[in-house]
Amino acid sequence: MATAAEPVFQWTRSVAWLRDFLREELAPYPGRSILVARMVVAATIVMLVTMVFRIPYGAYGAVYALTISRENPDATLKAVKTILITFAVAVADVLVGALLFSGDPLLRLVWVIGTLFLTFYVLSALANYTAATRIGYLLVITIPLWDQRITAELKVEDTLWAVAAMSIASIITAVIELIFARLKPWDDLTMSIVERLQWVTALLRSRADGLPDPTSEQQVIRLTTLGTSRLRRDLQRSDYSPQYAEQMGAVVAFTGRLVDIAASLTYFSHPISDEDRKRLLRLSENIDATIDALLNKRIPQLIPTRDEQTATETIPLLREMERTVSLIAEVFAGTQALASFTPSAPAEPRKSLFLPDAFSNPDHLRFGLKGGLAAILCYITYNLVDWPGLSTAMATCLLTALTTIGASRQKQVLRFGGAVVGGVILGMGAQIFILPAIDSITGFTLLFVAVTILAAWFATSGPRLSYFGVQIAVAFYLINLQEFKFQTSLAAARDRTAGVMLGLFAMWLVFDQLWGAPAVVAMQRTFIATLRLLAQLMREPRSSDLRVAIERSYALRETINTNFETLRQQADGVVLEFGSSRGRDLALRAQLLDWQRELRSVFVARVTLLKYRLRLSGFELPEPVEAAQHQFDDTIAAMLENMADRLEGKTGQPVTIPESPLAHLETVVQDCCPAEGPFSAHLRTFLPLSRRIDGFTRSLNQEISSQSAALLRLDPAGAESP
Repeated sequence: MATAAEPVFQWTRSVAWLRDFLREELAPYPGRSILVARMVVAATIVMLVTMVFRIPYGAYGAVYALTISRENPDATLKAVKTILITFAVAVADVLVGALLFSGDPLLRLVWVIGTLFLTFYVLSALANYTAATRIGYLLVITIPLWDQRITAELKVEDTLWAVAAMSIASIITAVIELIFARLKPWDDLTMSIVERLQWVTALLRSRADGLPDPTSEQQVIRLTTLGTSRLRRDLQRSDYSPQYAEQMGAVVAFTGRLVDIAASLTYFSHPISDEDRKRLLRLSENIDATIDALLNKRIPQLIPTRDEQTATETIPLLREMERTVSLIAEVFAGTQALASFTPSAPAEPRKSLFLPDAFSNPDHLRFGLKGGLAAILCYITYNLVDWPGLSTAMATCLLTALTTIGASRQKQVLRFGGAVVGGVILGMGAQIFILPAIDSITGFTLLFVAVTILAAWFATSGPRLSYFGVQIAVAFYLINLQEFKFQTSLAAARDRTAGVMLGLFAMWLVFDQLWGAPAVVAMQRTFIATLRLLAQLMREPRSSDLRVAIERSYALRETINTNFETLRQQADGVVLEFGSSRGRDLALRAQLLDWQRELRSVFVARVTLLKYRLRLSGFELPEPVEAAQHQFDDTIAAMLENMADRLEGKTGQPVTIPESPLAHLETVVQDCCPAEGPFSAHLRTFLPLSRRIDGFTRSLNQEISSQSAALLRLDPAGAESP
């Protein structure tokens, strides 16, 4: 009976997962509507310019207008600059290759083979993945052009028109971004700060009302793991005056501290006194006043807080949150020294054309061989059957080539799904039911805008779904913007779908079978790296220079957060991998996701405790407690590193956390700090968070000790186990 019900149970779980996944990815977030509006306006203007001036390759121009819009104008302008440079490189390669090899079919084939291999190699080895993709994309859409039976002059013209169409679209998009930036009353830095303060307010109000809000709790924890590195980098790149930049730097630092403290509240569920409930509401009102002041660029007018030094707090660090909000107001009033609260922005990474291991790591060569072979197979196939419409197969190979099998298949599924929705459902549906009733560019513009809004909303989702939205737009545009008239033939949609299918088949036949790296192995490596990074964070600070220590902790936080998101994306790819080890891989996937949840809890608690180790203002502890905390942190760090060693398959006995570090820490606190002394409020937070780290780490250690041998996929050298 249980066996018969198992498929139904699995189907129900899959449907529930898909529903939750779509709800999370498609939910509105601050700035999403404005970003979608900019994308739609840019793509629509490109479409109108293309139709009015009859510019070839308008479909690709509209796609570029849709995809290069970023969260801020600076990022968009940088993307446009990269596109124009890479286009120049790509078109030079195409024209030189045509000049030297177009006269001999055999030499032409050799040039195409070499170009495709080099394209995929560069895709893997180039430091700027976006630039490599732009070069490759222009190559794969112009290579079929030179196989057509048309004059050489027309081939050159069409190649240059392809570059011109996408360059014009890029410039139009940049202009739209600048116009929106002028019209927007607030900059992105201010809105990012406001978003953090709003979620903290939502969390505090839910606690005051006695009704836990899972959404606000999840968002505050997400913002804690995310940190403020991006905000500080945006501040460094801004054109603010030195005084205002220093003020905003301090506001960013205080906001990050407030979010970190609020995240620690999610670990406490003690009853709240009536007095603290009133303080929570008063604090929420003060944060709202701070938000209003930020948006209107004036000094916040806060509700005065009572002297609560002698009061018994039922909410940990409530007094510190009140002090942090008041410090933000003092920043704008000019009564607070800012230097100690304005850590330097993260250093810009050293720019390099290629990755450090571009010419030493054989994986780049393997990637080039795999991707090039798949694309060449598609090239030869559509030429042998004389079906030029299948040339989209090469673009499919380029755009779905990723380092793991599961990740590639995930992108392949999104590309195929987007081609079906945008090409078959929307494209063909419009040709059959809508376009026959339209007799003007106005009607077509309304249809174009409606489809683009749908595609842009998906495209502004997270990395796991955004590619689906892009492919909806690509499929629809290639059908309806290829000619300067309404497309009445269904051949374009048929050819595009068939080309995508050919590309997916070639990727499965070649790319996935040669040196394929299972996504679950990548998951395990990411999790191991996160364990080691968190061990480093446990040992911070290592420098006596406060600014250096703060900057290093920010860098570690940012990297750990990136790893958390990477592992979640890799987990989606595991579901799309099949084979004899699928059952074990899915079990390891589920286990790694569970372990990451525990590890994230350790990370969030550590972020708050790190403020005590850094001895930030308001987080000072007696010296004996600091020494005991140092010993406790070192023990936890050693434990995390040992877990990483065991997951890598390295020999060695598991390290068990003794009872003494936590017990010693509690004993020191009890001996040196009276229950109602000056440090009592801090210790009501300090000890529970330390116990939480201890409990989660012990639990994680026990689970890895008992299950890592059965689920291990890596040998001691880091290779896949048989």
